[in-house]
Formats: sequence, structure tokens, C-alpha cells
Amino acid sequence: MSLDVSPTLLAKAELDHVADAEFVDAVRTSLPYAYRLIGDLTTELGTTGAEFADNTLAPSEPERAQLLRALASDAIRGALERHFSVKLAFQNCHRVAVFRPGAETTATYRKFTSVRAQLLNQSPELRDC
Repeated sequence: MSLDVSPTLLAKAELDHVADAEFVDAVRTSLPYAYRLIGDLTTELGTTGAEFADNTLAPSEPERAQLLRALASDAIRGALERHFSVKLAFQNCHRVAVFRPGAETTATYRKFTSVRAQLLNQSPELRDC
């Protein structure tokens, strides 16, 4: 799955100057499910006292593809983290979590991103996701 990049944005990239906001807008329009999910989780994190907010509902295949595309790209993932002021963590084809910046040093973040958590979050229905 590729981003929809306007000729104007492509020309800016060729000149080596693309603002984060312009890139995030391309992500928002190209991967609306992923953008919306991360935004919703960020809002949830901001309204609760929890250490993180995560998605546990399996999306449709097209939505899953958007999420995988967004989180598999260092550039997209980093831009979304900066845009939403969060740290993203990802366990499988749908379980993305948002943590507050700097959470990488916390026990909760380390537990969420651990090998043990990855193994415990598997199930036969997610085998091919």
C-alpha cells in the first residue's frame, strides 16, 4: 500500500524540503483508518489516567493493511508520533498502543513490547494477519 502523493508534495520532496505537517496530511488522506485510530487512541489516553490506550478490535482487511503500512514505515510512524505527541507500540496486525512520550523507560511499556507479551497476544484467528 502506497501513499497518495500529490505532484506538489512530490516536487517538494525532490527539492529535499517537506514539512512534517504536509507529510502527515498525505498519511491522513492515504491511510485514514490508521490515522483516525491513532488519533482516537491519543484522545483516549488524554482523557484517562491510564499509562496507555490500545486497540484490541480486529479491523477489516483494508483497515489492517493501512495500519500495517503506517507502523511498518519508520518515516510514517515517526511523523505520527511527533504529530500526536505519543510513543507508538505495536504487537500484531491490529494491536497498536499509544503511550506518553518518554514511556520507553517505564515497566508498562517494556511489558507491552516484551517477547512474552508478543507471544501471549497470539491466537489462531490472527495467524494470517
